[in-house]
Amino acid sequence: MFSVIYKKFFLIVSALVFAVSFLIIGVFGLSYSIDFTGGALLEVRYETAPGKTVVEGAAATQNLGSVSVRETSLGDRGNGYLIRTRDLSEDERIALEDALLAIGEGASIERYTTVGPTIGAELSSKALWAIALVSLVIILYVAYAFAGIGKPVSAWIYGLITIVVLIHDVIVPTAMMSLLGYFTGAEVDVLFVMAVLAVLGYSVNDTIVVFDRVRENLQANRTEKRTKIVEPGGIEREEVEYTLTKPFPEIIGPAVTETLSRSINTSLTTLLALTALYILGGSLTQNFALVLMAGVVAGTYSSICMAVPLLVAYESWQAKKMKVEVVAQSSL
Repeated sequence: MFSVIYKKFFLIVSALVFAVSFLIIGVFGLSYSIDFTGGALLEVRYETAPGKTVVEGAAATQNLGSVSVRETSLGDRGNGYLIRTRDLSEDERIALEDALLAIGEGASIERYTTVGPTIGAELSSKALWAIALVSLVIILYVAYAFAGIGKPVSAWIYGLITIVVLIHDVIVPTAMMSLLGYFTGAEVDVLFVMAVLAVLGYSVNDTIVVFDRVRENLQANRTEKRTKIVEPGGIEREEVEYTLTKPFPEIIGPAVTETLSRSINTSLTTLLALTALYILGGSLTQNFALVLMAGVVAGTYSSICMAVPLLVAYESWQAKKMKVEVVAQSSL
């Protein structure tokens, strides 16, 4: 009920989160991995790692153009560096590896990966299509699942509000990825796309649980009036008109309270698992875990403090609009 009473506060906070997240992404941008841009990625390990400037100098001697060097931890096996370059020929790859192996003790090449620009562009397109398709399916599913509600808010509005909530839940981890890219050199890769899709699934599940309780409360607090209408040709059909026994906010407000413990407990257990993944997992899964953590926190907040307040705000706007129309018609 608290999210309905203080709906203006929570909606203002949500708007600020949107604005700050977009600002962060606009200012710091996103650093894309070779999965999307194409190029070569080489990881070298050292028992006694040289400084980053030394590695950058060794790579610069090969005249490969723009080269990105990022430190990485390999746990008990030592420290290393990720070197990203344009696509290399076989001779350029061998020369770069020799230069890197010569500047530190116990050096070894851990991996070398290349992705062509065509494959990178195709992967980018497929990632966007996957996110767009998931969003469309969610709208259709929510509209179908809540088709029986009807009034005072149509089923399509539930679907649209769900998408607005999902945008909030995706933009927050994207902003975190932008900050990670700026401060630690983290790059947007296939794992990030997987994390975004996982956040979409988690968030929509949490939101639908709340909306489903809203539907139950609406069905339990309304009366119905059935009217038979005879259309031309003798075809009969029945219209059902629902009237709420309480104000809309008082009916759907308890839905948040009734699902609050479930949402928080689910989020806490998920965060515990992600924390374990971040601490015990390798360096490749740490950013994945952080992005999911941000998505889980954002999804929990939005399902509790954003979805229902948006419903109440829309219903209030719709009621005021109908009053204005009634007054306008009566004055004619």
